[in-house]
Amino acid sequence: MDEAAAIAETHVAGRPEAVTVTCADGVKLGGHLWRGATGSPLGRVIINPATGVAARYYHRYAQFLAAHGFEVLTYDYRGIALSRPERLRGCGYRWRDWGEQDFRAALDLLLSETAAGPVLVVGHSIGGYLPGLADNARLVDRMLTVGAQYAWWRDYDRRQRLRLFLKWHVAMPALTAACGYFPGKRLGWLEDLPSGVALEWAFRGRRMEDTHPRREREDVLRRFAEFRGPILAIGVTDDALATPRAIRRTLDYYRNADHSAVLLSPADLGFERLGHFDLFHDRHAGGFWIDSLLWLRDGLNPWPDKRMRP
Repeated sequence: MDEAAAIAETHVAGRPEAVTVTCADGVKLGGHLWRGATGSPLGRVIINPATGVAARYYHRYAQFLAAHGFEVLTYDYRGIALSRPERLRGCGYRWRDWGEQDFRAALDLLLSETAAGPVLVVGHSIGGYLPGLADNARLVDRMLTVGAQYAWWRDYDRRQRLRLFLKWHVAMPALTAACGYFPGKRLGWLEDLPSGVALEWAFRGRRMEDTHPRREREDVLRRFAEFRGPILAIGVTDDALATPRAIRRTLDYYRNADHSAVLLSPADLGFERLGHFDLFHDRHAGGFWIDSLLWLRDGLNPWPDKRMRP
């Protein structure tokens, strides 16, 4: 048995505590807290999901991190899974609320409910963009992002751009207008989405701040600038959504953070395909997950030879 496999075997099933994340505007979110397997945690981690992905998809990775000494919080954004209201139609939740309200409250809960240690974020897709919207994100010590971007359609891989444009920027807003929310589960695409989230995605432009009222744009950019924790951004070569250009566009908003970006191919990890979602599947427990510990625990880039080209 090689060293990576031996370390991976230390992953044990743990029972998380169900927690309620209460936002400043009164919205309550469902989440879970995993206590670290060691007495003194190596750090405290928030896992931010991708758009329309339930937090339960990341539970095995959360268990893995807890087994290796971290305390971990997972949670569902408002409108999704455990945080879905009785009536989704017309509830008005927006993407920006996920950062300004939901992530902010999740970070407050992590700080109040866990022991001392570095504050870390693992952000998947939109989850790596949202922290910059929160006014307390300056408290984050380090962030790992996977496919982090905010879905401007011109950043999609050119070979799949038309298909993705028709799916997310034509079909999604049309269905949202007809139903009052986006029925993603019925289509087998995503979890259902609040109309505000779906429409903000569908009509996102090149500059993310342009989706905010003009009087608020300077403040949005200031909050991103206040984030100073180091960021390691992971991209994969067969991710049609989070291309290097999309990842760089997002990182540029974190202008005062020391950020690095790496680009991995499926072959680098011993697989034929990865795409936008695969790295959080537990088939990566003995590979990518083990490597991610180097960044979360020690702040070391495990892939220094895979630097993403500008």
